[in-house]
Amino acid sequence: MSLLDAIHANPVAADYLAWPGEFDPSRCYEHVEEVVLASGAALEPVAKDGAGGTYFLCGEGGEERPVLYADSEGGAALLAVGLPELVRLLLAVPWWRDCRRLTVAESAEAAEDYLEEEPGHYADRDAAAAALGLSVPTEAEALARLREVAFGLGASYVLLNAEEGNAYEQLLRA
Repeated sequence: MSLLDAIHANPVAADYLAWPGEFDPSRCYEHVEEVVLASGAALEPVAKDGAGGTYFLCGEGGEERPVLYADSEGGAALLAVGLPELVRLLLAVPWWRDCRRLTVAESAEAAEDYLEEEPGHYADRDAAAAALGLSVPTEAEALARLREVAFGLGASYVLLNAEEGNAYEQLLRA
């Protein structure tokens, strides 16, 4: 069974990933505008977030393909190499959008806000991880890997507005 199938089949995992993970594969529809990769590689939308952003698998193949996120405001970032890595990131740091510089200090600050509203967060996260058979990295490990992917491999995954040819802005900062 693919990871996407496992998410669809497990309400505990699907609910956690939809919120606070902001990754909902049941809401997979076109992005707010037509987009393409500058390289010409294929883009496959696989999930949406609550604000109109889209998660794409890049290139050909299965769930091991790089995962690019594009928001609805013209920003994008390569987040992971494969859906399992993306889901581990979302389990560890669902508030990654609030960590533009990918620091543990930013993550701790963002976590405070989330945990105030979601006191059962860690229990829900652990249940979702167990349901999917995934380990949860530490916040520091997840952010370090995100930094490595976004600023290493990410340079090869430039998202363009298909009509105008304008590149999306990098969501994250080095």
